[in-house]
Amino acid sequence: MTNTPEGASHPSYTVRPATTADLEGARRLMLDTFYRDFGYGYTPAWHRDVIDLADTYLNDPRHLLLVALHGGEVVATTGVRSVGPAHPPHPRRLAERYPSGTTAQIVRVYVRAEHRRHGLARTLVRAACDFAAATPGYDAIYLHTNVHAEGAEGFWRSIAKEVFDARTTGEHGPGVGTVHFEIPMPR
Repeated sequence: MTNTPEGASHPSYTVRPATTADLEGARRLMLDTFYRDFGYGYTPAWHRDVIDLADTYLNDPRHLLLVALHGGEVVATTGVRSVGPAHPPHPRRLAERYPSGTTAQIVRVYVRAEHRRHGLARTLVRAACDFAAATPGYDAIYLHTNVHAEGAEGFWRSIAKEVFDARTTGEHGPGVGTVHFEIPMPR
């Protein structure tokens, strides 16, 4: 299996960088995830990139949106953006450790429920990390996740190192299950 952004393969799925033709399907998957899986819906402060996927991911050479297609339908996404965690709401020490510009933040790792447990997220994240390693100027790969999303915490713990668990301090407020991770930069 080749895990490059230019055309990773996965049995019965096509994994590749998104094109303009994929954006509506990717946006629909992301919004469905916010409403159905997360239960809080679209929040402009957190999800601004989802409204303008083309400008955010296709028109910036340091950003990437990967999709997995099954039967022509977008069933999984993963993005890379050159931004670190925002302070607030995240702790200042994380914003300083992972500054925008030199941090490749993994975002929008979503897989439709009926396509989960097939290795798609792992394949997409590997391709995203390979992209970050091949893009000049990135020093770290960072992400944060909502551990209330089914399977999210276990998945990230299997491939990344925890750098901060906001649940232990309550810094994000009661009931927020945010854990921050770093993935080693591929060489």
